[in-house]
Amino acid sequence: MQALLEQTNSFTRDERRRALAALIARGLPTAPATDWVNMHMHTFFSFNGEGWSPTRLAWEAQQRGLYSLAICDFDVLQGMGELFEAADRLQLRAAVGFESRTFFREYAAQEINSPGEPGVFYFMGMGFIRLPAPGSRAAAVLADMLERSHARNRSLLQRINAGLREVTVDYESDVLPLTPDRNATERHIVNAYHVKALNAFGGNTDRAAALWADRLGLDLKDACDSIKDTNRFTDKLRSKLMKKGGLGYKQPDVDTFPPLDSVVEMIRECRAIPMSTWLDGTSAGESAPTAQLECLIAKGIESVNIIPDRNWNLKDAAEKARKVAELDRYVAAAQALDLPINVGTELNKAGQRFVDDFAAAPMQRHHAAFLQGAQIMVGHTRLLRWADLSYIDAAATAEFPARATRNTFFAAVGALPGPDQHTCDRLAGLSSAKAYAYLADCARAGSWS
Repeated sequence: MQALLEQTNSFTRDERRRALAALIARGLPTAPATDWVNMHMHTFFSFNGEGWSPTRLAWEAQQRGLYSLAICDFDVLQGMGELFEAADRLQLRAAVGFESRTFFREYAAQEINSPGEPGVFYFMGMGFIRLPAPGSRAAAVLADMLERSHARNRSLLQRINAGLREVTVDYESDVLPLTPDRNATERHIVNAYHVKALNAFGGNTDRAAALWADRLGLDLKDACDSIKDTNRFTDKLRSKLMKKGGLGYKQPDVDTFPPLDSVVEMIRECRAIPMSTWLDGTSAGESAPTAQLECLIAKGIESVNIIPDRNWNLKDAAEKARKVAELDRYVAAAQALDLPINVGTELNKAGQRFVDDFAAAPMQRHHAAFLQGAQIMVGHTRLLRWADLSYIDAAATAEFPARATRNTFFAAVGALPGPDQHTCDRLAGLSSAKAYAYLADCARAGSWS
């Protein structure tokens, strides 16, 4: 069993496929079905804290009884086909998106959701079913996003290597092999430095810790203690090497990240759903959520994303009270505008929850909104895959002029259980019009017919 689970994370696609088939063949019991969702999971195509693939995430979601899942990698859609294949085999509700950093010109002077970086805006697209057409404007923007990421990474390594001297990392040979498809992140880079330092001293953690303490101004005893916990120590290294004030940090400017407007345009060209993201409500750029959301709606956004755990799962009572109040305020602002709300835990750091704790009081009061948001993303995905209808299409807005009514319809389609293979085959064989009629009929009935 463990060997098969490890094989689901192989960098070879066929091995992951075979492992899933073998796991399914075992007919293992699953957890009771829940109405808990995780619609923001990073895979190893960007960085997953456990090194998990889309296949592994789908398997874990099915085993834990999740209502739905969505993957959301940085700057790429490389896991899309794999997730749909695995989700279909496991009869899961699923969707696919991506996350990136953009430049939000209207907020150029304000910190928004990237701490210490005015104008820099984490942003998402959700509900993709295929890559942009080759040669299209959308394909060019998506390729540019990844190329910018590589350029930032290489410049970051140059600055860190120059500052460290004793430990140098090569992007091509030390970093890219840590990824299955050449999409490296800061977390891959920091792991490469951590391993390089350990190897330079024959695995002697105290000597490696002494190097880092000397070069980064760390307390020697704390470095020697924390280096024994890889996750804790690499977080410390990431802060000291790559974040504001760190050895390799360079303040971004207007040209560092793609313009928000271009990314929104690319997402809409793919008929996916542009999705704003929110940190915790404590920055100047997030101080007036309704004004920000109205500005974003004018740009073409159709939904929002929240990582709720940041706002309520806190030890300090005063900080928790403040951030829970901000969470409530942001949810209220999004609901007043009938914007679907997407939530998840990211899973881009070891130890993060696989799914939010929806039993916690701050989560319970928003559970219905979060569940509907997941249903809308799944419903959009199903309608676009099989009926050629997107949540953002003119045809959808014409049929459902009020966003609240559109939300209700798409959520009803997304609420249907994960279809079995016979239903998937049936949908794939229908014309778009007939598939739409079938999905609408099933949504009204609340079950597949």
